[in-house]
Amino acid sequence: MSMEPFKYVEGFAAPMLAANVDTDVIMPKQFLKGIDRSGLDRGVFFDLRFLPDGTPNPDFVLNQDPWNNAKFLVVGPNFGCGSSREHAVWGLKQLGVRALIGTTFAGIFYDNCQRNGVLTIQLSPAELKEIGQLVSQSRSACIAVDLEAQHILLVGGRAIPFNIDSLRKEALILGLDAIGTTLQRQDQIREFESLHLESNPWLA
Repeated sequence: MSMEPFKYVEGFAAPMLAANVDTDVIMPKQFLKGIDRSGLDRGVFFDLRFLPDGTPNPDFVLNQDPWNNAKFLVVGPNFGCGSSREHAVWGLKQLGVRALIGTTFAGIFYDNCQRNGVLTIQLSPAELKEIGQLVSQSRSACIAVDLEAQHILLVGGRAIPFNIDSLRKEALILGLDAIGTTLQRQDQIREFESLHLESNPWLA
């Protein structure tokens, strides 16, 4: 199956540097009741984004200009910990988030991002601190992520390189999920099936 390819993306990055932000904060439990994925963008950080009366919280960064149009989140360590709800990643995608930039991510959340086309970039604490300080100021909050070259471009021209698994990089650039990635090798799969059945005819 196909997803939106990720090659070179430019946009605003919002600083959300608190440690241990869990999936219940990212996507509260009341938004897990639907039978499809629709409307999950409203659920993202719901208790932070909205006041008790349902109006946007003006103190929350994603309700402030220019971060209300953020394509990237610069996040604290162990982002995405807690329960393994894939809805958190679906909601972030619906909100327009293309990549998360941090130091460490919870394992299941990291895998969910990979399966759903959200790039997770892991940097050193010093590099993350530098980016966090820059994007906290509106005049330097616009960055670019060049996945093909594997670097983040900051205001002023500084480029911060990052590492990524080659298979994951290819899938993101081509916009393929796990099924789409597997189907790229369908000729090899068919060849294996044919040879395997020849060797084991009782399986047919």
